[in-house]
Order: sequence, then structure tokens, then C-alpha cells
Amino acid sequence: MPFSDKPIPMPDPIEEDITQSDEDNPDEENDQGLFEHYHVTVDKGQSLLRVDKFLTAHIMGASRNRIQQAIDAGYVYVGDSPVKSNYRVKPLDDIRIYLPYRRRGYEILPEKMDLDIRYEDEDVLVINKPAGLVVHPGCGHYTGTLLNGLAWYLGRSQGPDAKDDRMGILVHRIDKDTSGTLLIAKNDEAQVYLARQFFVHSIERKYTAIVWGDMEQDSGTVTGDIGRDPANRIRFKVVEDGTGKHAVTHWRVIERLGYVTVIECSLETGRTHQIRVHMNHIGHPLFNDSTYGGDRILKGTLYSRYRQFIDNCFEVLPRQALHAGTIGFIHPRTHKKIVVGSELPDDMKNLIARFRNFTGSRTD
Repeated sequence: MPFSDKPIPMPDPIEEDITQSDEDNPDEENDQGLFEHYHVTVDKGQSLLRVDKFLTAHIMGASRNRIQQAIDAGYVYVGDSPVKSNYRVKPLDDIRIYLPYRRRGYEILPEKMDLDIRYEDEDVLVINKPAGLVVHPGCGHYTGTLLNGLAWYLGRSQGPDAKDDRMGILVHRIDKDTSGTLLIAKNDEAQVYLARQFFVHSIERKYTAIVWGDMEQDSGTVTGDIGRDPANRIRFKVVEDGTGKHAVTHWRVIERLGYVTVIECSLETGRTHQIRVHMNHIGHPLFNDSTYGGDRILKGTLYSRYRQFIDNCFEVLPRQALHAGTIGFIHPRTHKKIVVGSELPDDMKNLIARFRNFTGSRTD
């Protein structure tokens, strides 16, 4: 069966500009598809030339085939409209192109790794990533990453002279200390088609989180643009000055445990640290999220017995309490929807069990 060329409506590309700085930190969660964004204004003296030839000549390291795939997927815009490969550029044309990301500069060598594979066929692979595993090589993490394990599993090596210089075969990523499902493409065509679904927010993503405090309602939606915190470049925050990126998180209560609440979060968008930022914004940081203040007592007493209990809980779950439980997507070849899930890891199960025992299993 051929790969799908079924069109998916594209949003305003300016909304989806992913800056290079967001991509350079391997410890940042960014469920949004991984894209390089290029913006070119055609010179006044430019003669008429096919857009695929023009972009191949102007984007370093991008092959004409890769440009063609981006055009076919609807990732190349002149002004506000997507164009076909036979479009001829004109002087002063404003061109924007989004390419599924390809990491350069790091050598990815195969390393044997036990991978928890939840789904696999000839085009896609879904991995249940454990907490603590870095997804791809970067500053301070050159070996032992998921991409090293995938290179071993799939028999691929991406050394400095490798012909296939893609950023592995990822179409998105999750933070090092977040566990759960990660969707991977096994070929170029699948990568482009899956990345397109992230681009238009049609991917289904559900997370389980444990947050501080008792949520005031049983469900809700957090809408708030997300940008970097100027006081701490590692953190992000909800901003209202027009510099952030639109972000929407839907949540519902799964279980109330007095001092903490277990919730399910569904992402309408996928911004860096989105769930962590939005929960902190409404006063319910993720349990033991050191970046956003969840690694201290935010609910309960200061008596020594309770402090000892919370310290023990931090040891049980030495990371933010966040698990990517479900991912749903349209298959690039069969065009059918596939939903893949993974159960809560033991550290989050144990944490919930401890709070149940401590609070007498209060549920509403």
C-alpha cells in the first residue's frame, strides 16, 4: 500500500516557529514535532526559478529530495499559502519552510539496549521510554541515549560520514525524567507524514501526572502562552506579552489523595515543559518537579512525621511525577488510527500507594 498523500490542513506557520534554542537542550520536553524553520526573502534581482531548485541552492545541507518531501507535505509557504514544487519564485517573495529535524554534529553509534517496544511495523515504532533515559545525544550526553539504542536495534550507525544524517528517526521527544510512549519513524516517508500530524496538533497525547494539592474542580483547561522565564533560562512560564507560544492543556481528576491529586492531561498543543508550566501556573506543580518548585512540601503540615513521609516519597520518585501514557496517530501507510499505551511505571505506582496508605485512601 502506498504512503498517504491525504492533505491535512496547515495552520499559520508563524505560530509554529520552533527556535533553534529550544532544540539544543536534550533535557527539555517538547512534544511538538521537531522542525528546522527557515525564512528566506528572495532578492530583487532573482530570475524566475522553481521553488524546489531555489531552496536546494539556498539551504545548506538540504537535498532536493528532502526539499521535495517538505513541499509535498505542505511545509513550504510563500506568504500565507503553501506552494507546489513547480511554483516559480519571484523577486521579494517571502518563503518559509519547515523541515523535519536532522541533528548534525554528534556521532550516534549503536549501543545494545533493552527497549520496551509497544508497537512496531515496517514504518513506525512506539517505545515505552523509562525515566532517566536521554532521548538523543547533546551537551553532556554523548552515549547511552535512546538514539544509540535505536541505532543498535535497527542496525543503523550515524557517524560523522554517514549518508543518513537525520536526527535518528524521531518525530518528537519527551524529557529525560518523563517516562512513557515515544513515537518513532522507520523511514523518511513515515517521518514526514507523522511530523505533519504533530505540526497540525492532530496527534492524541494523554499523560498521567501527580500534582501538589487538591484540585478545586474535577476537570478543566489551562490556556496560556508559554515562553522562557527571563529570570531563569532553564525554566518556562506563562507569558502575556505576546512573546510566548499558544498552549492549551486539558486535565481531569483521576484520584484525590488529600495532599496530592492524580490527574490525566491531554495536550492540544505541545510546548516545551507544557504540562509542568501550566500546572505550576495554576498553583499545582508536579510532585518532585525541582525546576518548578515541586520538590518541597507545598501541601500539608510541617510536623516531623509528615516531613519524613514526604522525604521518603521523594526517594521513591526522584523525578517529576509525569508519564506519557497514550499516543494516537494516523498510520502513514494504512491511513488507520493507531492508539498505543503504556502503564504507569513502578515509581509512580508506589508513590500513589504510599499516599493512599498515609491518607486512608481518600477518593472523591
